[in-house]
Amino acid sequence: MTSCGTLIINRRGEILLCHVTGTRKWDIPKGLQDPGETTLEAAMREMREETGLVFEAGMFDELGRFDYRPEKDLHLYRVRMETDMDSLDHLVCTSHFTHHVTGEPTPEVDGFCWATRDEIPRRCWPRMAARLTSLDW
Repeated sequence: MTSCGTLIINRRGEILLCHVTGTRKWDIPKGLQDPGETTLEAAMREMREETGLVFEAGMFDELGRFDYRPEKDLHLYRVRMETDMDSLDHLVCTSHFTHHVTGEPTPEVDGFCWATRDEIPRRCWPRMAARLTSLDW
């Protein structure tokens, strides 16, 4: 399996993180590649579903494929924004899962923030933090 994601970087060099609903952790917009999708198509779709952001394919720099978990690889891209996008109020997650208690559709992501490289280890899960801090943004 391959999970495809995007590091969205603003002009200040901060990375956009998405708060994973029902947890204390943050992540980048990412998700599994669907059959027939390229890794770029999957990364673009996941970014759109989890943030509402859409960028032209030419803005994506391929960072590569990395070991992530025994059963899953991580294929990453980077988008360097031309703005700081100080307000994140317009971002919205349209991807849902069925809540295990209520049975109600629940957004996969329920918040957004900009984070510096130094903030990554305390915000993200250890595997993701290690990968993000090892990359050149």
